[in-house]
Amino acid sequence: MTTREEARALVLRMQECFNTRRFDEAAGLFTPGFFSHPLGATGFAAGRDAWRQVVARFPDMRVVADDILVDGDRVAVRSSVTGLGGTPPTLIEIFRIDDGRLAEAWGVTEGPDPRT
Repeated sequence: MTTREEARALVLRMQECFNTRRFDEAAGLFTPGFFSHPLGATGFAAGRDAWRQVVARFPDMRVVADDILVDGDRVAVRSSVTGLGGTPPTLIEIFRIDDGRLAEAWGVTEGPDPRT
């Protein structure tokens, strides 16, 4: 079982990899069967590709956790997104953790969606 502190640190490490553009380093944070519900894809590669596409469009984009709530094997994160110009969106994500790694993700964006 992953502790609350470990779950929180895992999410912060993922955001750090995104913000520093060290996408390949993030691969170890995800299980081999990681499933992204927003992307409808299995495996970290789809998420890494999505990250690359969004930062190609918004090179100054950063994601910063404002709230991290942990309940058992679930972590809910409300994050601020900056570097997009205009009104910044809020990102809400829920992750399921398995054996200390991110196994599943759900997410919604409130406000302008950087993917569009």
